[in-house]
Amino acid sequence: MHGFMGDLFPICRSITGDGVRETLAAVAARIPLEVHEVPSGTQVLDWTVPDEWNIRDAHISKDGRRVIDFRRSNLHVVNYSEPIRGVMPLSELRPHLHTLPEHPDWIPYRTSYYAPRWGFCLTQRQLDGLEDGDYEVVVDSSIAPGSLTYGECLLPGDSTHEVLLTTHICHPSLANDNLSGIALLTELGALLQDSERSLTYRLLFIPGTIGSITWLARNDEALSRIVAGLVVACVGDRARLTYKRSRRGDALIDRAATHVLRSKPEQGSIVDFIPWGWDERQFNSPGFDLPVGCLSRSREEEYDEYHSSADDLELVRPESLEDALSAVLAIIEVLEGDRSYQNLSPKGEPQLGKRGLYRSTGGGSAQVEQLAMLWVLNQSDGSNSLLDIAERSHLPFAAVRTAAQNLAKAGLLSEIREGRK
Repeated sequence: MHGFMGDLFPICRSITGDGVRETLAAVAARIPLEVHEVPSGTQVLDWTVPDEWNIRDAHISKDGRRVIDFRRSNLHVVNYSEPIRGVMPLSELRPHLHTLPEHPDWIPYRTSYYAPRWGFCLTQRQLDGLEDGDYEVVVDSSIAPGSLTYGECLLPGDSTHEVLLTTHICHPSLANDNLSGIALLTELGALLQDSERSLTYRLLFIPGTIGSITWLARNDEALSRIVAGLVVACVGDRARLTYKRSRRGDALIDRAATHVLRSKPEQGSIVDFIPWGWDERQFNSPGFDLPVGCLSRSREEEYDEYHSSADDLELVRPESLEDALSAVLAIIEVLEGDRSYQNLSPKGEPQLGKRGLYRSTGGGSAQVEQLAMLWVLNQSDGSNSLLDIAERSHLPFAAVRTAAQNLAKAGLLSEIREGRK
């Protein structure tokens, strides 16, 4: 995953344009991806798909020498800057320059998607070093009718019930905020593609806000099939994992993610829904109210490097990506495996030893596997799911699920198909 991020890091992405297409082409080389193009001017809910932005070059030069150069960092240009070519004094140029005075060696990331303007981002040290005089200013960009591009990977399962997994793809050379989500979701798609699936999985690679709004406007017929969803973003730094609940607060995805994060040796953080953040706020808008949560580490503006050149590949740790992927897979295991069962021998404990399910020597403390079987037998009256049992017993879901499977093979449990949550 970290190596894939390195491949994608140099690409200049935005909410539209060829950088998005190049990124999606790299994803499509790894998982089956359908790429959608939505024409500029298309009405999507209360929004309109904007004109497409592409950039070829940009610089600020003095005496023929580039002092700010887009080719050295694509963060140097305010994303979606209008084209400009001219000469102006430093006093006229200054209002178009953006820095981070508190971090004098970092370049900020700034955008101007929906208000036409141009600008440059630079370090405070670079700004302090600019001398008075005239500067040549060039932004070789285009803003013209085109399309908004997003990618969709649909992996059908035995059921038409869908799990929606999304990440944003609209940031340029930012590693944790953007590329960590892309890399994780791509790897997840490859693993799911090679796995047996009870549920159907829909993976979306979309530009932030306008992408989710566009998808929602175009896919009304799919919304009723979504039983759980997860937005993945900022999962590569050293902070502990954080799960943000859906608007409902008690949806299956909320319970599954809470169980998984609280079962980890280094327990993750669980926070309530607020209408701020990434695309989860669109999926959780009251007209849709989809059961979609968000998994991240440091959230927006919770780490100093956020939206700056310091959000680079060194900030993201391979072990953090691996841990986040493991958490998502564990959440999916709960979604896939949650069932309700009926105990077929409910009067007293059935003798497990003669069925090969219990250790032959009595005494001592019960092992997790044996305790899980006793919990499953005790709680399987048709009203409790395996997740209910895992939550009440404080046992790992995987142990509870294995116990249920073994008990069912021994003829002691019967799955209640219609009781699945």
